[in-house]
Amino acid sequence: MGKLTTHVLDTMHGRPAAAMAVRLYRLGDGPGLEAQLIKSLQLNADGRADAPLLEGEALQAGRYRLVFGVAAYFRARGEVLPEPAFLDEVPLDFGIADPGAHYHVPLLASPWSYSTYRGS
Repeated sequence: MGKLTTHVLDTMHGRPAAAMAVRLYRLGDGPGLEAQLIKSLQLNADGRADAPLLEGEALQAGRYRLVFGVAAYFRARGEVLPEPAFLDEVPLDFGIADPGAHYHVPLLASPWSYSTYRGS
């Protein structure tokens, strides 16, 4: 059964990004089509969603976007960031070609940089 999961590591402090806000959107198939919000959540103490973001029949082939609240997370931990922050919300657009597979989309983030990859 396919599923979509995520987690975030705070690379500035070397720990999971507990309580970071995340939103998941399904993207339209053509130009000018709106993104549809599917889910909003806060990550748990391990920097992960408590359950898969999508799984089973809810996971369909198509284009998606995860939006991570990076600046709000670091400000909530007492970091003084410029206004506007260098990284505010980080959007990651990705595709799901095989809804029967596990798609894991991690984010490694600091106030100044981020990286991602297809995890396992």
